[in-house]
Amino acid sequence: MTHNYDTNSKKDRGTNMQDITRMQDEIRQQKEQKNAIILAHNYQRPEVQDIADVIGDSLELARAAAKMDGEVIVFCGVDFMAETAAILSPEKTVLLPAPDACCPMAEMVSAEELRFARKKHPEAAVVCYVNTTAEVKAESDICCTSANAIDVVNSVAEDTVIFVPDKNLGQYAARFTKKTVLPWEGFCLVHERYTPADVAAAKQAHPGAEVLVHPECRPEVIDLADHVASTSGILKQVKSSPNEEFIIGTENGMLHRLGKECPGKRCYPLSEKAICVNMKKTDLAKVRDALTSMKPRVTVPEEVAARARTAIERMLAL
Repeated sequence: MTHNYDTNSKKDRGTNMQDITRMQDEIRQQKEQKNAIILAHNYQRPEVQDIADVIGDSLELARAAAKMDGEVIVFCGVDFMAETAAILSPEKTVLLPAPDACCPMAEMVSAEELRFARKKHPEAAVVCYVNTTAEVKAESDICCTSANAIDVVNSVAEDTVIFVPDKNLGQYAARFTKKTVLPWEGFCLVHERYTPADVAAAKQAHPGAEVLVHPECRPEVIDLADHVASTSGILKQVKSSPNEEFIIGTENGMLHRLGKECPGKRCYPLSEKAICVNMKKTDLAKVRDALTSMKPRVTVPEEVAARARTAIERMLAL
């Protein structure tokens, strides 16, 4: 059974609150000394979100990486996000505190495989989800995020679109276009776990709650939702809706931000199992150590970065 996520729980924080506060203070001091900005994805641990300059989804963080001042970017997320920041800000030092924080979905398509697909469909544009490696972005025409996938697909001149790597997001975007969308067979390990049975159980536990799900979910789960949106879209809906209860169908780290920014609203996880282990690899100690040592640093070879930058900047121009 789902339950209300207590964002103030010490147990959820996983360590002593005094230790958390002390380490957060250390990080803030180092951040000032190093002229650094800290970017954190909505799925990060609560205590990591709390020391970030910007918290957001992939699109919000990509924009922040491109525009914010600071000599150092500490990216609390997974590897492709830090790569994107390094591509957009090659003059800055980009640190990934948890270097083994990968995105399994991003590994479900390679540049070589994408080149082969382009040869099979020379008439098609390639739209790549930002959850991809720099090499795959370099082979693509334009990037997208879950927040703008529909707009991006509709923006390309071609009538056929190869959409990599998330089949669920590709199929969702296909609902809102006259173009032929050829979705890759990749998926998010977290969102793919949701089932119609999870939705039924959550609705039974909270019959008055709005069901909000991420477009990385399976089509049969999307069909049962009241709203489908990126994490930023979910936050906007909870803030603006007259309803007081919501079932949240995305990684459970999002519930911390909802709890802070939407007082008086009650948000429940669609499933307690919706945890991205890679997003949780970043902790305060790793952020502190990264600022101390200025490692691990993420760089992208310029011959790859230049082509990938074109695909990302086309997205940002929208």
